[in-house]
Amino acid sequence: MSEQFGTKIPKFYQTAPAPCPYLPGRMETKVFTRLTGDAARSLNDVLTHAGFRRSQSMAYRPTCASCQACLSVRVVVDAFEASRSFQRVLSHNSDLQAEIVDPWASEEQFRLLRRYLDVRHNDGGMADMTMFDYVAMVEDSAVETHLVEYRYTHGPNAGDLAAVALTDTLGDGLSMVYSFYNADDDGRSLGTFMVLDHIEQARSRGLPYVYLGYWIEGSRKMAYKARFAPLEGRREAGWVPLQRP
Repeated sequence: MSEQFGTKIPKFYQTAPAPCPYLPGRMETKVFTRLTGDAARSLNDVLTHAGFRRSQSMAYRPTCASCQACLSVRVVVDAFEASRSFQRVLSHNSDLQAEIVDPWASEEQFRLLRRYLDVRHNDGGMADMTMFDYVAMVEDSAVETHLVEYRYTHGPNAGDLAAVALTDTLGDGLSMVYSFYNADDDGRSLGTFMVLDHIEQARSRGLPYVYLGYWIEGSRKMAYKARFAPLEGRREAGWVPLQRP
């Protein structure tokens, strides 16, 4: 393991139990480590494969004693076929232009994020996010990461940002760290569209997976991820096919 991460084996820490933000009445504990230095990229790969999730310069994984509902999931790109409803989403957003840009935060992005949080997640853990926090989320990273900006090309909003995704590039796929979009444009299903677009990005680059973070059984907020079948979930025995609920 020391050869994978350089000369120093990463040190892991554990958080104190806290109320779970996804399943009422349950407590959450996480194990985490820092992603810094020359080994950050390889460590991010290895830990993502082990079921961890990145947040800024940290990689974490739930380690709750009485609950195993959180399951890291990834889309199997070559086996994925867009359903008719997904094809309609792609068609409806065909006028959006995607551009991969360096991970530098902008005030334009932050304004879109603030509106998204105010409309969709005003009671969540990121509800009080400031520009300072957003800069840290985007730029405080030693791994291979980028932003994907989606802009309107027609109509009264031409040139404006419609959506943004913060995405890591791994050895075998793309990991969608966080995404947000124009919360006032409900008819486009922009969240779904970004996942579909990342699947196509991975396919065009010959990458076999798109990592979606945690699917949580019993959580309505995370239920949408199960739609992108076929999925694999990271269990103790490794990555296994996830049966659609």
